[in-house]
Amino acid sequence: MLSQRWRWNLQRLTKRLWARATLFCLLGIITALIANVLSPYISYRLSKGLGADAVESILTILASSMLTVTVFSLSTMVSAASAAANGATPRATRLLLEDSTAQSALSTFLGGFLFSLVGIIALNSNYYGDGGRSVMFLVTLAVIGMIVVTLVQWIDYLARLGRVGETIDLVEKTASTIMRQYVEDPDLGGTRLVSIPSDALPVTTNSIGYLLHVDAGQLSAISDELDADIFLATRPGTYCSPVRPLAHVLPRGQDFDEQEATRKILKAFSIGDDRSFDQDPRFGLVVLCEIGCRALSPAINDSGTAIDVIGTLIRVLSPLAGIDREDREVKHPRLFVPRISLEDFFEDAFLPLARDGASRVEVGLRLQKAAAALASMGRPELTTAAEGFAASALDRSLRALEFQEDRDRLEREAFRSETH
Repeated sequence: MLSQRWRWNLQRLTKRLWARATLFCLLGIITALIANVLSPYISYRLSKGLGADAVESILTILASSMLTVTVFSLSTMVSAASAAANGATPRATRLLLEDSTAQSALSTFLGGFLFSLVGIIALNSNYYGDGGRSVMFLVTLAVIGMIVVTLVQWIDYLARLGRVGETIDLVEKTASTIMRQYVEDPDLGGTRLVSIPSDALPVTTNSIGYLLHVDAGQLSAISDELDADIFLATRPGTYCSPVRPLAHVLPRGQDFDEQEATRKILKAFSIGDDRSFDQDPRFGLVVLCEIGCRALSPAINDSGTAIDVIGTLIRVLSPLAGIDREDREVKHPRLFVPRISLEDFFEDAFLPLARDGASRVEVGLRLQKAAAALASMGRPELTTAAEGFAASALDRSLRALEFQEDRDRLEREAFRSETH
């Protein structure tokens, strides 16, 4: 059985454009070559009546057209990624390039090109008999049908690709998925960390970068092997350095080798140069917030997009109202994991928007409504965090707004909980 880390690495690999394209290319080549294997099942009369003689002409047309479509589609994706980086945020381009619709379209076109190319080579080398040519003819028709369906879907997708609204929806989909996963299992299957014992030994790394993934299952196995409790000091998304411990370990047995324990524990942590959405619910909030801040910049001056982002952030944060469930199964009792504070969530989602939109009354009003919406979800801690943010955002806006009526309106509609 694969460990969490291997599954995570495999998942990252499958998101790469070349991985899916390679798979489709191999399928295209295998499909072209396997047609001759099926030729004995085609009768002579049927092989003469299927129009198999036209297969080479069809494959020639298919090869030339698929190469053109593939190059055009790839250039369109590059342009869309550039537009998303300039109009939204560079952090969103990865999601565009990892989108399954785009990858499937490009892979289908490239696979169709290689299928037709290998088919032409096989035909001209007399690889197929009459039955094989008939099978190739039928398979070619099926491939054309698949390409037509993919092309229609691709045209609809191209009409939206790279637009700011589409980019926001794409980031929201990913951020919401990761947030729901966090709410479902905020402790990574371990025990919620309250505090780290003072006599626990720190585990540090020489690597510098963002923590991308923590293999909780591997850490649990290590804790049993070492007869020690492991206390995480960081979560995925944290910027790591040699001066910041990744974890602390508290040995319970007598024979404990600190150096060997550190070596084993560090294998469960994956550190990289760029932050990842996986296991990091805060990163999706950061990316959405960046899109809103870009819209508020003097060069764009688009309050409407910023307001749209605020509404999106409310939807992404809303699952936090149900995080206090007590029926979760503790799979790793010797692994203690810190939770993300609600204040950190609010800071990632709204603080830059409150700063950049302080002089815009429409943005200030929407931030107050966002705080009220999240506070109304019935969780006291969420209400407290929302009230603290609302007060801070109100103070920023009152200092930045010049028109007295705007200040008066904002103060009237500011969110204040009923307990204050």
